[in-house]
Order: sequence, then C-alpha cells, then structure tokens
Amino acid sequence: MKKQSITSRLKEKTQNTHNRTKRPSLIKRNNTSLLSYKIQEALTIPKETSKVSISQQVGSSSLSNTLNNSSSFKLNGSLNRSKASLKDFQVKRQHSLNSFSEDMDAVFNSLPLPLKPHQALKRFHAGISSYEQGEILDYQEIYFLGFKAKKNKTEPSKVNFGFDDERSDYKLVAGDHIAYRYEVQKMLGKGSFGQVVRCYDHKNKECIAMKIIRNQKRFQRQGKVEIKVLRHILKHDPDESSNCVHIQKCFMFRNHICLVFELLSVNLYELLKSSKFKGFSLSLVRRFAVQLLETLSFLERNHIIHCDLKPENVLLRSPNKSRITVIDFGSSCFETDRVYTYIQSRFYRAPEIMLGIPYTCSIDIWSLGCCVAELHSGRPLFAGENEKEQLACIIEIKGSPPASLLKAATRKKLFFDEEDNYLEVVNTKGRRRIPNSRSLEEKLGSSDPKLLDFLRRCLEWDPSTRIKPQEALMHPWITEC
Repeated sequence: MKKQSITSRLKEKTQNTHNRTKRPSLIKRNNTSLLSYKIQEALTIPKETSKVSISQQVGSSSLSNTLNNSSSFKLNGSLNRSKASLKDFQVKRQHSLNSFSEDMDAVFNSLPLPLKPHQALKRFHAGISSYEQGEILDYQEIYFLGFKAKKNKTEPSKVNFGFDDERSDYKLVAGDHIAYRYEVQKMLGKGSFGQVVRCYDHKNKECIAMKIIRNQKRFQRQGKVEIKVLRHILKHDPDESSNCVHIQKCFMFRNHICLVFELLSVNLYELLKSSKFKGFSLSLVRRFAVQLLETLSFLERNHIIHCDLKPENVLLRSPNKSRITVIDFGSSCFETDRVYTYIQSRFYRAPEIMLGIPYTCSIDIWSLGCCVAELHSGRPLFAGENEKEQLACIIEIKGSPPASLLKAATRKKLFFDEEDNYLEVVNTKGRRRIPNSRSLEEKLGSSDPKLLDFLRRCLEWDPSTRIKPQEALMHPWITEC
C-alpha cells in the first residue's frame, strides 16, 4: 500500500509538473505583455458556462465588465500619459531645433559673405537638407541658407521633387531661401502666370519683388517672351523716363523662372479701394494719364504692345506721391511677333480682340481710355459679366460698330446675325443692354467737354482712327495743366 501510495504521488507530481510546463509564461506569451495576458485570462469564459444557471451567467458578466472597465481605464491612462510625454518631447525637440537654427544663423551671419558652396557644406552641413547638399554646388556664392524656415520635404516620387503645388506654383515658405540669396518674406499677389513675392536680397541688403512663374511649358514659354521684352525696355530706357518697370535679374530656380524687380508701392486699384471707389480728382487723374501716355508712346516707338493695361498693373513708386510705374509685361509682345490672339482683362479689352481682328498698339490706347474713366468715376466704364455682355456694354454707349469693322471680324457670329444686327444679351440680373441708350457723360458722371472728347478719341471703334499716344499728349485736356 505504501509503495502504491508513493508511486501514485510520484505520478501525480509528474503530471502537475507536465501541466505547469504547458501553461503560458506570464512574462511573454506570443508577444503579449503580462498585463495583456492577465486581462485575457480574466476574460476567458470557461466551457462550463453553458451549463450554469442564468443568475450565475449574470454575475459572471458583471465580473467580466468590471475587469474590462478596469483594464480599459489602466490602458487609457497609460496611453494618455504616453501622448503627454510624446507632446512634451516634441515641444522640447522643436525648441532645441529652433535654438540650433538660431545658433547656426548667428554663426553664418558673423562670417564674411558670400561663402563658397564647399565652405557652407563643411560648416553648416547639419542645417542643409539632403537635396540642398547637391543643389548648392551649382551656385558660386552663398548669401543666405534659411536655417529657421520649415523647409519643404523633398519627395523624388513627386513632380518636381514635391516643390510644386497642384497648380504647378512653387510652394513658398516664409524665411526660406531662393537661390541662396533671397529670403522669402510675404506674398504680394497671385495670378494665372504664377506668384509675386516680397523678398529680402541678402547681397544688396534691400527688399525686392520677385515674380515666380508656374512650372508649365506654356507659362515658361511666355515667361521667356516677357524677359525678352523687359531686356529691350532696359536697354532702350536707361534714364527710366518711360515709367516702365525695370528688370534687375532673372534666373531659374527649381524649374521655375524667377524675375527680380524693385519693390514698389500700392497699385491704382488698391488706391481706388482705399477711397471707397469715390474716384480721384481730375487733376490727379490727369497726372496719371500723362505718365501712362509717356509709357505708351515709348512702347509704340519700340513696337511693343503691353496687352494688359489696367489699374492693378499701374503702381505708385512711393506712397503719397503721384509718380507711377507700369508693371506686368507677362502678356506683352512685339508687334511683329504676336503670341496670342485673345488677350487683355475683360473690362479693358479692345473690341477688335473680341471680334477677332488683328491687333496693334492701339489696343493699349483703348485700355487707357477705360482706365482714365474708372480713375475719375471710381467704377469700370464697361463692366460686362462675360464676353458677350462686355461688347453689349460698349454698344450701349457707342452704338453698333461700323460695317467695315464687322467685315474684317472673324468672330462676328458670336455677337451679330447674318445681317449684322446685334444679338441681344440678357445678364444674370435680367438686364438688357440697348444700343446707344446711354451717354458717356451720364456713365462717367462728368460734363467736362475736354475730358469727354479725350475719352471718345481713345474709345474709337476703328483702331486706325483711334488717337495715338503722342497725339494724345497734345490733347487740350492733357495740356490744360
């Protein structure tokens, strides 16, 4: 009996040992932590559950919910503490990076500039991105590196390494460099061509305006024409008497054409806006008109068509002074090399453009007439909702165009029937423009006979009879001052 007892005990002991070896480890079970294992173990429902009473099941469920809530609380608390710690770490890391950037910036600015690319790489390797470490070697002089900027992350898989947005505009970052010389400060404007940004030139120690053209072939093609026109102006206007903007520099940066200009003041549209569109006095409008005519006279002599003269493209050279500069030659061309057939902003568009007639420098005189009227009245003279209503606005004041003009029009069918009768247009407000139903005097809000005659000469239907810039400078309304 004793032998059996000992044998059975040994057997039992062996069995228990075998069971213990089968039990999962509390330290690690299939990469599950101790806490996770305990929760799983507590929530495991034994097979016998189906045989117990309903009351026992309810009790078991309550226990399970309690354990579950307790475990969730512990896990959530742990997760929140982790999030807080991560946020703390990120703040401290950003602070360290800022301090590091400021230190590098201070060291960089203490050195005699410009640096050579290899010098910049050797001393400031940690503050230069991997893309810039290759790019910088293409530049002879380094004036600025933009350590403090949150630079764009380069992605080789994306178009232009991720430097462009969905419109192919360059992604501007305040405080970053352009061409290791210019510091991006503030966006000044955006158009179909691209962007204009205010930058600080670390070489010449001055603020400039930079035009950055979109990274698309058609805009780059027009950009090259603009540079050609601007260089011609620079060469033939050494004393800046033409009132045309002068280009200082142009270059390619990350597949974008960049043009550098002097930084000017507000444009005439913004000036009108600041006066709540009440318009300017005739004496001030005349001073603007004289300068614009000098510009158009210079352009005509050089066979250049601006193609987009409007208040937004006429800037004051300095605040509180009436001297102006004409900007934005992005649509410009030489008379002998016209690039586009459809040009000019709608309110200032000459009728020959809408009708599809070959154009000359006379389209700029039409735009000038529209600008003069708007600067005095405060409102656009012809403000159509679309192209058809734009021509309707002109016909409302001037009547139908002469038959000789319509005969040369390739787009006549859009506006007139086969017998040259004007096709009536109704705008979104239900308004119909009746030919010759309003006077220029009424629309302008002025009865000055000399001004009215000047505008009528600028707004002739026929481009060949429209007043020329040099002739306009001798008009009684201009010479009155």
